[in-house]
Amino acid sequence: MTGVRLTTNAYPHDQRLQAWRFALQRVSLELESENEDIYGDLVSFTSGQKIQFVRCTGTAQAITLDFRQEARCFWLVLLLEGRLGATSAQSAVEIGEGDMVYGGGDTRCRIATEGDFRLLIVKVPHSLPALKARSQLPNEISDLVADTAVGRMMSNLLRTVADTILDISDDQIRPVELALPEMIAATLLDRAPAKQLGGAAGGRAAILERVFQSIEMRLSDPNLNTHQIAAEHNISPRYLQKLFESHGESFGHYVKLRRLERCRLDLGSPLHAQRSISEILFQWGFNDSASFSRAFREQYGMSPREYRKSPEAATGPVAAPRRGRPEKARDVKLEDRENPSVLTGLPSLDDAARSRRHHFLPARPDTIHWGYFSRSLPPALEIRSGDYVTIETLTHHANDDAERMIEGDAGAEAVFHWTAEGKAVERRGAGPFDASAMGRGAGEGFGVHICTGPIAVEGARPGDVIEVRILDMENRPSQNPRFAGRAFGSNVAAYWGYHYNDLLTEPKQREVITIYEIDNEPGRATAQAVYSYRWTPQLDPSGVVHERYDYPGVPIDPDSITRNFDVLRDVTIPVRPHFGVVALAPAHSELIDSVPPANFGGNIDNWRLGAGASVFLPVGVPGGLLSMGDPHASQGDSELCGTAIECSMTAVIQVILHPAKTSRKYIRDIDYPMIETKDEWVIMGFSSPEYLKDLGTNAQSEVYKQSSIDTAMRDAFRKARRFLMTLRDLTEDEAISLLSVAVDFGISQVANGNWGVHAVIRKSLFAA
Repeated sequence: MTGVRLTTNAYPHDQRLQAWRFALQRVSLELESENEDIYGDLVSFTSGQKIQFVRCTGTAQAITLDFRQEARCFWLVLLLEGRLGATSAQSAVEIGEGDMVYGGGDTRCRIATEGDFRLLIVKVPHSLPALKARSQLPNEISDLVADTAVGRMMSNLLRTVADTILDISDDQIRPVELALPEMIAATLLDRAPAKQLGGAAGGRAAILERVFQSIEMRLSDPNLNTHQIAAEHNISPRYLQKLFESHGESFGHYVKLRRLERCRLDLGSPLHAQRSISEILFQWGFNDSASFSRAFREQYGMSPREYRKSPEAATGPVAAPRRGRPEKARDVKLEDRENPSVLTGLPSLDDAARSRRHHFLPARPDTIHWGYFSRSLPPALEIRSGDYVTIETLTHHANDDAERMIEGDAGAEAVFHWTAEGKAVERRGAGPFDASAMGRGAGEGFGVHICTGPIAVEGARPGDVIEVRILDMENRPSQNPRFAGRAFGSNVAAYWGYHYNDLLTEPKQREVITIYEIDNEPGRATAQAVYSYRWTPQLDPSGVVHERYDYPGVPIDPDSITRNFDVLRDVTIPVRPHFGVVALAPAHSELIDSVPPANFGGNIDNWRLGAGASVFLPVGVPGGLLSMGDPHASQGDSELCGTAIECSMTAVIQVILHPAKTSRKYIRDIDYPMIETKDEWVIMGFSSPEYLKDLGTNAQSEVYKQSSIDTAMRDAFRKARRFLMTLRDLTEDEAISLLSVAVDFGISQVANGNWGVHAVIRKSLFAA
């Protein structure tokens, strides 16, 4: 929480009026009185949900509330002691002790007290889901007397806040943060401001009000859908979705939140103490315990089982989950790496807990491998086909701005730890461990990506296909208190970029890092540049000077760079989160550089591999050994300068094993990475699709020399032709015609040593 405290008694008599005026201005209040004998005491704080509470005590005075220059909000004034009158452009009310006056942020209101007073002003952002999705802001002031049911509840709740405002903690305010927006929404609906709007806006609001009532009555129906609700209210499903979109919400997300809240209340109620978690979740319309547990953890910061046992269960949700290393995670010794139950805190798959299907795989030194793939890596986790995994992934570019992307984050700090005495993760590439090739550091940085895993899939054998479904992705927020809750990423225009030898301005041999901030507001996720700087020679903690950006995780000395904050002004970049690296272990005995992609997957860098998409990969070794990393906030086709917006992310995935003998025929035929989205199949081609097999003993060097868009295009064409002939039983001539007239070929990347071209085949071509 953030807050201020001021009392006029702390100032000389002749300075009290000005001090009081300034204190009120800081919380968007305007003092109209000119009495130099005025007394005032103000305490304010802003909660984690940006709800602002201001308690004022003073002698008779007039104050104007004017929030029109701030983000849209709902405000109310609870009179704790005294009497006051409130006036706006069109309305006037008088209230007594315990009563409230309220309005929308666009309404300017003057309050005048008749004598000594004490009051609480509350400002609630309209962006909170309970208000944004369920109500319109009032355009005039209204009173809410304490004699009404809702008035009495709100008055008692807020009076408690006012009385404890000097001592209240983050944990104690959270139940208020949850309950208050719901109460406000109920008050607005009960008093029907939507009906006062009139015209089309009033009609839409009235329909939406009835829709919410219908949803509440049918939350227990697992088949609840837009068609059902739309038919009940004689509107089209498309129009229903637009009603939700007008409030920045979606039908499905709103229903999920309401169901989660009903489940949370039941889990915390002694009336339901004898009921199982499964009974409760099925009662409220969830039909899958794994997805329910994931959604519950994301919303309330702990699992349903943990919540039920917690003391907070009776009072409200707990803090949002802190990203990074779990506080109770056990330290793992190297000899424990072959026991996945030690690494994940989960029971072994050999015991009675085998049926548990949702796993958590954190990113920390003993669960990641940096810059290489290997069939010899012991699994960090073992799962069965169909299991869900919440997986943390870190960007290897976090040290480009450690202050924003590492500091305070226990998991990231552990992985990136590097002092003169050594590194937490010594091997950072597939090069010689003693740095005898280039002298850059252990592993030589021949491969750069921090990969979480590997994950062994029970029963996977060469010839099978593993499907990785990306169900959800979210940024890993900064844990530095200065940037709490905000997310950042880095883009490096590096020496390996396509542009590097074609620069126009001096100095031409330059590498430039641009730091971006990512805003994931629902419906308009964007990224904007914060600042950029040129790479300067960096002395790493081991004493090696890096003239170029040539070794992963080198800490940047802030004093050695010049930040340019005048960069990409008025440019807003759409965010499309995705994984750059999804790989199965290659069937190869050596350590494999993580940079060049191939038919085993790896660093494919295609932005379509985000939430809602799947990637199919051919299994090369027993267990498959799935690794994931290189998360991106956004990337264009080509990844031209060498990187995307590289940022750390956490994802929820589901892993499906397609055995060779039982798969659908087009899946059985896959021997390359294929992405599938709701609307498209994306076929991945490379300059050298099987370079480890085709380019001889020096394959990991030769692949960089032979990259060509022409050969990548040829590979993508051949794979897409085969896919169409297998999927639809087309003749070769039919497939070639279709590829020319209806399939889009694009450049995936020209940055990874094995360039990529993809073919996008729209499913709508085969709608019949």
